[in-house]
Amino acid sequence: MTERGLFVTLEGGEGCGKSTQMRLLMERLRREGYTVTGNVEPGGTRIGKQIRAILLGAENLELSSPAELLLFFASRAQAVEQLIHPALEAGHVVVSDRFTDSSFAYQGVARGLGEPWIRDLEAIACGGLKPALTLCLDIDVEAGLARARARNLESTGKETRLDDESLAFHRKVREAYHLLMAREPERVRRIDAAPGIETVAQEIWNQLMPFLDAGSVLR
Repeated sequence: MTERGLFVTLEGGEGCGKSTQMRLLMERLRREGYTVTGNVEPGGTRIGKQIRAILLGAENLELSSPAELLLFFASRAQAVEQLIHPALEAGHVVVSDRFTDSSFAYQGVARGLGEPWIRDLEAIACGGLKPALTLCLDIDVEAGLARARARNLESTGKETRLDDESLAFHRKVREAYHLLMAREPERVRRIDAAPGIETVAQEIWNQLMPFLDAGSVLR
C-alpha cells in the first residue's frame, strides 16, 4: 500500500503536555494550509472510545497487564484501519497522541512484558505502519505527575488509572522513551517539555518542518 501523507506521533510520560501540543500543532498545520487528521490513543474511533473507558477508568484496578496490552492494540488496530490508513492514502498529515511506542514504554518496559510481545502485536494490529516522525515530550517524572494530578482534580472524568501508578513505574516509562530516542534518533526526537507552551510548540514545529518539505502531503 502506497501512502502519500505524513504520519507524526506525540509521545511522553504523564503530564508532559501532549494534548495541548497536539491541539496547537494541528491548528498551525491547518493555518499553513495542510489537511490534518487527528488520532488519540486509546480512542480515536467510536469503538476505541469504548475501549478507552475500560483502560483508563480508575475503577478497573484489577485489569491484568496482558489484558491491558491487548486492549491498547485493539483500539490501535481499529484506528489504523478506520482512520489512519485512509487519511494517509488521501495525503493528509496524521497527528496521533500516542502509538506503538507507548505500548513499548508502558507495557513492554514498565509492566515488564518485554519487547517481543509488542513487536508481534504491532505486526498484527498495524501491518508495519510506523510514524515517520515521533516527537517525545520529555519532562522530569515528578513534575509531570504533579501536572497530571492537578489536571485530574479539575476534570470531571475518572481517567486516572495510569496516572495513579507508582513513581517507580513512571520512571521506567521515561527510561524506555530515552532508550527509544537513543535507538532511533532519526525518527524519535526529544522535545524538552519543561519550558513554556509556546516555546515547546515552536520546537515541535522546527522538528516537523523538514518532514513536511520532503513529503507528498496535501496543501
